[in-house]
Amino acid sequence: MIEKGKTYVVMGLLDADSIAYAVGKTVQQFGGNVIYTVQNERMKKIFFERNKKWSEEEKNALNIRYCDVTKDDEVIQLFEDVGPIAGVTHSIAFANPKTCLGTEFHTDAYDDLKLAYHISAVSLATVTRYAVPKMEQGGSVVALSFASELAFAYYNWMGVNKAALEATVRGLARRHGRDLVRINAISAGPVATKAGSAIPGFQELASTWEKISPLPWDLEADKQEVAHAAAFLMGPYSKKISGQVLYVDGGASIVGGELLPYEKP
Repeated sequence: MIEKGKTYVVMGLLDADSIAYAVGKTVQQFGGNVIYTVQNERMKKIFFERNKKWSEEEKNALNIRYCDVTKDDEVIQLFEDVGPIAGVTHSIAFANPKTCLGTEFHTDAYDDLKLAYHISAVSLATVTRYAVPKMEQGGSVVALSFASELAFAYYNWMGVNKAALEATVRGLARRHGRDLVRINAISAGPVATKAGSAIPGFQELASTWEKISPLPWDLEADKQEVAHAAAFLMGPYSKKISGQVLYVDGGASIVGGELLPYEKP
């Protein structure tokens, strides 16, 4: 799994319920050191400092840096400051729910579409570009995706961005094999996070998993299973896996139609 004593950057921390935090905790459990990133001080105050699931001691123990992935200078500065690293998890995505998500796919909000694409897909390339020089002995970059091969109600342009993210993973994997750096994605089932709750129709999406997942899927607890997969992909046990999308979704991605009554968990 994770290499003890080595440093891993987990990007996209929002609060105690975020996938990024679950990944960071798992890395620490295996003996790794974790540096988290938050977009900016404002986001930290809104979501991090007001979060009551952490004690003040727990908050103070987290190694947090600011990084807005749409600003190259901040990404460059982040990786100049962190020293040698063994892996990165990119748990970052955004699309304006009022214009890019919802009941209507079509939109004239082209600036919102461009921003969503930049944050949700292009930023993986930016992060990888500046992280790789800090992986002198090779390493791993892991991105978080979601069922990009399907068109879900409400999800709209974020589904497009996730497909772009997975294509970016493949392009980066080809480019950075010479650097002994692996690039992969995890396509996770729906999990209860602050970001997830902002998706219009999230509850309908979550209820879909009850109909299509061969294995029981828990919106809260299975966040940890996603984190376990991230730890695997960032560690040496996955050293010949690159350019892949690992599905951690209870098997929902392979089901045609809905489960019949006798098939349900």
